Amino acid sequence: MLTLPTLGGAAHATDEIQVYNAGIAEIGQFTIQQHLNYIALGQRNPPFPGGLASNHSLNGTPEFAYGVTDWWEVGLYLPFSIQDERFYSDAFKLRTLFVSPHAEQRNFFYGVNFEFSNETPPFSQSRFSMEIRPIIGIRNSDYEFIVNPIVDVHFGKFAEQHFTPAARIARKFGDDLFAGFEYYSDLGQIGNFDKLADQQHTLFAVTDFKAGVFDVNFGVGYGLTPGSDRLVVKTIIGYAFPVPGQKPDAGSRMTSGPVNPFTHAAVRGFQP
Repeated sequence: MLTLPTLGGAAHATDEIQVYNAGIAEIGQFTIQQHLNYIALGQRNPPFPGGLASNHSLNGTPEFAYGVTDWWEVGLYLPFSIQDERFYSDAFKLRTLFVSPHAEQRNFFYGVNFEFSNETPPFSQSRFSMEIRPIIGIRNSDYEFIVNPIVDVHFGKFAEQHFTPAARIARKFGDDLFAGFEYYSDLGQIGNFDKLADQQHTLFAVTDFKAGVFDVNFGVGYGLTPGSDRLVVKTIIGYAFPVPGQKPDAGSRMTSGPVNPFTHAAVRGFQP
């Protein structure tokens, strides 16, 4: 997702840019993903005193996830930013994700993610924040469309609630090859949205493909408003460890790539 946790109108460098599709790890399975996002042309002014300007920054996080049941996954993030040859840590984030079981096999799928963040001063004026991310999607054998109507909640002295919806549409072009568009935004505080020029609206052209045992998501984004970063390059590289007790299956993606956020299984008949 495009997480925009700071207050004020300026864009903030982000560690995780993705649309959740309700796919999760198998029961007992660990997955790891590395998110990296480079802001080639971004905001030159920090979003608040002492904050980090996004321009020419490299941002990312390792993401560790574990499948608890066929409808529940938990995860840990360790966000960071590199700017002017200096490394900044944004502490950690914990998430718990609930989904419709075997969402990758369904034509209609849904879920909700709760994410709890402990942030550091260069990244946010609020030490603690929370993300509530509903997941609603439809797909057939060729296309998928997903929306994440996200609400970001910030606690403490600078408490605010921002509406930051995201969406994705993609088409299948072959086994393990997809291309499409993803959209990310921050409209501002709920009940008092920013004026359009200060809102953040970014459109990405994206592709998903396999590189050996790794799954790769790559995209280039263009900011549509003055308050957005103008040019962003993002990638996610993921690997899913074998499921304990399960023999490797050459035809299964479950043992050779992550299942969240960009696994695309063959669609079966409609399953509610």
